[in-house]
Amino acid sequence: MTERLYLYDTTLRDGQQTQGVQFSASEKVEIATLLDGLGLDYIEGGWPGANPTDSEFFDAAPKTRATLTAFGMTKRAGRSAENDDVLAAVANAGTPAVCLVGKTHPFHVDTALGITLDENLENIRASIAHLVSMGREALFDAEHFFDGHASDPAYARACCQTALEAGARWVVLCDTNGGTMPGQIAEVIAGLDLPGEKLGIHTHNDTEQAVAGSLAAVDAGVRQIQGTLNGLGERCGNANLTSLIPTLLLKDPYATRFETGVSRDKLPGLLKVSRRLDDILNRVPRREAAYVGASAFAHKAGLHASAILKDPTTYEHVPPASVGNARIVPMSNQAGLSNLRRRLAEAGLPGDDTAALRRILERVKLREDEGYAYDGAQASFELIAREELGLLPNFFEVKRYRVTVERRKNKYDKMVSLSEAVVVLKVDGEKKLSVSESLDQTGSDRGPVNALSKALFKDLGSYQDKIDDIRLTDYRVRIMQGGTEAVTRVIIDHEDGTGRRWSTVGVSPNIVDASFEALLDAVRWKLCQDL
Repeated sequence: MTERLYLYDTTLRDGQQTQGVQFSASEKVEIATLLDGLGLDYIEGGWPGANPTDSEFFDAAPKTRATLTAFGMTKRAGRSAENDDVLAAVANAGTPAVCLVGKTHPFHVDTALGITLDENLENIRASIAHLVSMGREALFDAEHFFDGHASDPAYARACCQTALEAGARWVVLCDTNGGTMPGQIAEVIAGLDLPGEKLGIHTHNDTEQAVAGSLAAVDAGVRQIQGTLNGLGERCGNANLTSLIPTLLLKDPYATRFETGVSRDKLPGLLKVSRRLDDILNRVPRREAAYVGASAFAHKAGLHASAILKDPTTYEHVPPASVGNARIVPMSNQAGLSNLRRRLAEAGLPGDDTAALRRILERVKLREDEGYAYDGAQASFELIAREELGLLPNFFEVKRYRVTVERRKNKYDKMVSLSEAVVVLKVDGEKKLSVSESLDQTGSDRGPVNALSKALFKDLGSYQDKIDDIRLTDYRVRIMQGGTEAVTRVIIDHEDGTGRRWSTVGVSPNIVDASFEALLDAVRWKLCQDL
């Protein structure tokens, strides 16, 4: 028999407290729909009445299988729950569940609220009872619970007991400051003598242990986990559901002991949901992220790659495809023939010409000495391999290109920059001249590389329809050697309409030349895949 474990997402509320993150109402609707598609049990949409965006979201909230939850706080002292306007705004959102945060640490009750401990208990009781009387599922977020328990265990427990007696479905134990060790979390919960099937856990990542703390809480008996996609959250973030979900579904003892709303067949969609959130936030996905990162299943060392060829379990704790990811065998100056054969096989290229393989390895090592880095630019490596194997078509020829940057006054008498790029290509025996400026739709300057990429992608003759869906997703620059002998390395990440991602590299003393080389590789690699 398996036990039910409930997953509660607070990306749209606690995740929005991340520095630099601000969702629009439409973005919140999209994210909620993605979360519901995965199978989350609860989706916390925000704090209605706290800001216009959250109120707008609840007015246009999507219909979800998950229990949509509004967030707020317990009533204020000196007024009844029925007459508290802040509590009323949360209740009026009309969600089937409401989560209220309340103090459980005597220091915060006295310092932050300025009320007595008994008044705080009454606020908790009356607020939860009010929600229950309205037919809502009530949750109580026990703020600063673990710090409060360390200071006054009896009072912290009394707050939780009061919420349960008032009818709360869940009491969520919050490690608000993120400083409680996983072992302490487990020890405290085990000694509470409260029903685990009514307890949840909410951890923060200030010691990089939010996931570990959540799992420790489950081991100790709680049956709800709160967290966020990609670990968003205030300060260092919240427990990362993108790590927790596959751990619960794929790793014992959790996989055999529990079931969640997320099923195994939904798990391969986790990577796309994670990437989509990054796209919405205009953030670069963390390559080293567990399960869903681009490097999560990358095997650079030759010894590792050789073992992976024989049995993937030698260096992979779960199959990459189980979470929608893929294995990568990067090429670098540490590579051996086994690494190379594996990488070629994954690219659908032959690996039986030993002389060609040695030429590829030698070329990679020489170019890395010049500043190239192929472990982070697999598409550029593949083009080198194709060229040495005689399998790189001559799609087009670059005849010349030019980039100019001009400073001038605009109509508002302000000095602005404007970049212009000219690219001349020879495609199918015909010269193509393309000119583009660096201005975006709002009239803002996006720089010379932007102008150059737009000119390159503007007219590729018979190949144009193959590159129309290319989108630049990240641009990284590193200056090597320094001084007057400085060399610039540019790595560019691209994505196409199918969701396929690839990275290319360019190196030159001139940043524009390095960028153009990486852009050319991006186009050539895409054409190799689609023709």
